Amino acid sequence: MKLSMLRRTARLTAATALLTMLTTVPAGAAGEWQKVGVDSRSGVSGIAYEGRTGDGTGVRALIVHDNKRAGQQRLSRITHREGATDVSPITWDGPEPVDLEAVEAVPGAPAEYLALAARGIVYHLKVTDSTATVLDYVPLPAIGEGDDFESFALVAQNGRLAALWADRGAGADRPATLYAALLSFASWGQTQFGTVTRRAYRATYPTGDATRHISDLSVTETGRIIASSAADAGDDGPFDSAVSDAGRVTVSADGRVRVALAGSPSVLGTFPGYKIEGLEFPPGSTEPVAGTDDENLGGFIRTLSF
Repeated sequence: MKLSMLRRTARLTAATALLTMLTTVPAGAAGEWQKVGVDSRSGVSGIAYEGRTGDGTGVRALIVHDNKRAGQQRLSRITHREGATDVSPITWDGPEPVDLEAVEAVPGAPAEYLALAARGIVYHLKVTDSTATVLDYVPLPAIGEGDDFESFALVAQNGRLAALWADRGAGADRPATLYAALLSFASWGQTQFGTVTRRAYRATYPTGDATRHISDLSVTETGRIIASSAADAGDDGPFDSAVSDAGRVTVSADGRVRVALAGSPSVLGTFPGYKIEGLEFPPGSTEPVAGTDDENLGGFIRTLSF
């Protein structure tokens, strides 16, 4: 699937606008996190850029929630304008997922997204106005014993599309396992994966038994893999997280997906008190947007400057 230049330009423009509006103070300063959720049902488990508002004054992004019960909110839209961030519900039309943990825009396919549930089910969505329609849903390939997924990213290179996802890992005894595979869509709409490669990954920070080595992934335009990691001590915290330069991915014109992970990942920033579960690196930008799922404390969003 070739990445449309128009699509790339639109996403970059929207991403740049969102970053500009969210960044109101320097990195590390107080008050830079913006609250977008008020309780355990409204935190940010994943984030994806959607585009500009119709009047051009704001930017919209989709966020997923890790709710598990029937009828609870699965997907919302953040609409950000200077000085205000609104959150509105998106109606889910189709089989309800349990525990959504990531969402990613499909390059070259306007208004289409892939959302991933913790146990490895991928939902192909079409978002129209305030409704998300399930076009298809399939399991991830090569799911390992005990895998618990919180991350999903897409990368388009050389006219090819690949997916990256990871079992989050758990403490010193279970590193994260990062999976990668070529991705395509059948003529009837089914999501299809190619041969899967696996790599073990250990976060440099945080450490301890509560560490989730990969809580989300994003890939830059040059193929850098940026990963968040998090520590969760319970529904009331304390929480801790970091964002690191995890390695690099390349996709060749003949469909080979190569992943090289850093033996000692470079920590780009640490964020005590917050549990980052959503990370989005806009094309052409060095400043990702992060979203948190701080359980009973709600959810927050901010731009990260490195």
